[in-house]
Amino acid sequence: MKSTKFYFNAVTFILLLSTACKKESVPEQSQLNAQAQTEDALATKWGKPDIIVHSGESIQVAVDKAKDEAIIFIEPGIYEEAIKISKPGIKLIGKLSAKTDEVIIKNPGEEEDGISVSNEGDGFVLANVVVKGFEDNGIFLDSVDNFTISAVTSINNGEYGIFPVHCSHGLIESCIVTGSSDTGIYVGQSDDVRMQFNTAYANVNGLEIENSSNVTAAYNNSYNNVCGILVDVLPGKDIKICSNISVRFNNVSNNNHENFGDTAEIEGDIPTGIGILVLGADNVNVENNVVTGNGFTGIVTFSTLVLSVIAGIPVEVILADIEPNPDNCKVAKNYLHNNGFNPPIIPDLELPGVDLLWDGSGVNNCWSNNIFKTSAPFPLPSCN
Repeated sequence: MKSTKFYFNAVTFILLLSTACKKESVPEQSQLNAQAQTEDALATKWGKPDIIVHSGESIQVAVDKAKDEAIIFIEPGIYEEAIKISKPGIKLIGKLSAKTDEVIIKNPGEEEDGISVSNEGDGFVLANVVVKGFEDNGIFLDSVDNFTISAVTSINNGEYGIFPVHCSHGLIESCIVTGSSDTGIYVGQSDDVRMQFNTAYANVNGLEIENSSNVTAAYNNSYNNVCGILVDVLPGKDIKICSNISVRFNNVSNNNHENFGDTAEIEGDIPTGIGILVLGADNVNVENNVVTGNGFTGIVTFSTLVLSVIAGIPVEVILADIEPNPDNCKVAKNYLHNNGFNPPIIPDLELPGVDLLWDGSGVNNCWSNNIFKTSAPFPLPSCN
């Protein structure tokens, strides 16, 4: 692979995964839900409740006594408990009062996960709640099919705000996530998941799609993270590919936040200032996004071999586990402005600050009809 001023080796160029910072008003959950929802309105959307949890009662007790497919409404209040679900079809629906009081699920002490759903929890629904202060994850789903997470706010939940893994046929919509030391909304080793109308700010990664297939991230707002949106294939996972990903109609701006990730993990090494990063994934369409104010670069396509530098993973280990190069990726019709004004300074490396960046790896990658000023290399291969 060539290594010139703008066309460099992917292994060298690894030191670039990043995030950002932007001061702007943060939408309240009440804004996402518009107005206080009456019980009748909630019943119209989610079904009539089988159980209503009143302030001062326990959500977990309600879940334990609920039958399969139960609909549980939760009245506004602060619920200091962790909740575990291992029944199919449970719906936890928060009620909003006329005063816009919220349903807040708060860490009572040293709980790792706020709400955890096992592989017996297919059909799980969570809506209209705030989850805050848990050590590892706000909402954790493991091998759950047909799930919905709607209008949920995650605040300062350890590594991940919303974390479905090995899941399928899911929807994550109208959520707000902040303060995650790895990723705000993470979809890992999953299939057929849609992430839409979410807001992610002040995380290391705003949104991440890792080793997954058939995932769409659309109409999201990701700002003031280290990296706005990350689509990646990493070694050491059960699923070895990341493919058929759509990233479109997102606003990805000012991702220049100082990295506060665990320095012993990959996320802790991500340099700040990346808008959208495609790392080794195949068949990724990045289209119709607005990407502005990211200090290092706007939209970047790299090989996962960069991890040999950033994380000290031997090249042979990566090559033995995954095919690391991004293939058949299309970057089109995006508007990019004021990216690349503060690229990272790495000794002995020239890392250009540009709107569009590619390390030259992979095959059949193309760029067309983007509005931008700078790219590396220039010109980039056009789409047919």
